[in-house]
Amino acid sequence: MSHDATPFPPPPKPTIAWWRTHGFLLGLGVAVLLGFVLPAPGARGGVLHAGLVTNFGIALILFLQGLSLALEQIRSGAANWRLHLVIQGFTFVVFPVVGVVMNWASPWYWPDCPQAIRDGFLYLCVLPSTISSSVVLTAVAGGNTPGALFNAAFSNILGVMVTPLLVHLLMQKTGQSAPFLPLLMKIMLLTLLPFGLGMALRPFLKLWVDEQKVGVARISNFVILFIVYAAFCDSVVDRVWERHGWGLTVGACLETTALFTLVSILTWMSCKALRLARPDLIAAYFCSVKKTLAMGVPLAILIFGEREDLPLILLPVMLYHPLQLLANGVLASYWAKKAA
Repeated sequence: MSHDATPFPPPPKPTIAWWRTHGFLLGLGVAVLLGFVLPAPGARGGVLHAGLVTNFGIALILFLQGLSLALEQIRSGAANWRLHLVIQGFTFVVFPVVGVVMNWASPWYWPDCPQAIRDGFLYLCVLPSTISSSVVLTAVAGGNTPGALFNAAFSNILGVMVTPLLVHLLMQKTGQSAPFLPLLMKIMLLTLLPFGLGMALRPFLKLWVDEQKVGVARISNFVILFIVYAAFCDSVVDRVWERHGWGLTVGACLETTALFTLVSILTWMSCKALRLARPDLIAAYFCSVKKTLAMGVPLAILIFGEREDLPLILLPVMLYHPLQLLANGVLASYWAKKAA
């Protein structure tokens, strides 16, 4: 090789690569642990002023999501209407129906399940899909990446309005839903406004944002971890876990696994029945079974923020997140090897 040839950059060390991949999941565990070990600073009235920081943090997360949403990259996937109907139908229709059925049946197979856990599973089922991981897994498996990007982004835009509406409709019968109009105004102020502002500013800040993707993601992740920490601080101070015990975490893990397995089977069978082409089938699967933690945590604070059992509501979302990453990561690798 000539002396003036540009060498390839060395690959990241295994330890660094591992931290990049699993750092956020470890951060979730640390945030929960800190909530139990050091609850006073992050609880209501604590020195960290968690309420004010959380409201600002929610607006910041949605602003950064709008700023990072590359609309110019998703236009090529906008014409595949069959794929859009499948993904959005599973995200906002089939998934919620499954959640309602499980909520109705849970007194038979889990009679001691707290109402907050049931509400948490309903809430999980009405969340939009993830963006980054859905697109990455679709690309790894050889699927329709533009179609996945369009639908994951579109479901997040829809989710800002549709998720609170579905929560209100599905939880009216349980008496757990808050008055909808004040909630809608608060959501518009803290989510739609910063999200729209971020999208409006993207044409002017596109180059800078794309260069700072890692830093932007770290800011969003840090805010999410702080919100989780503050929620668990309140639960420890209010003695929520002492009242319900730790057995409910095991039960929530089992129900989360059952939910993921059921929706995965339904999605796969539906895509096969519709005879989707292999790239569309892969995109439809990964976008349909994924649920976003990044938007799920901020929206939960807005919708359920006044409830002392908020951490129990968040528990299914937090358990589903690592499960979907692990299972779908294995599946994407399998599909990639099969295609090769």
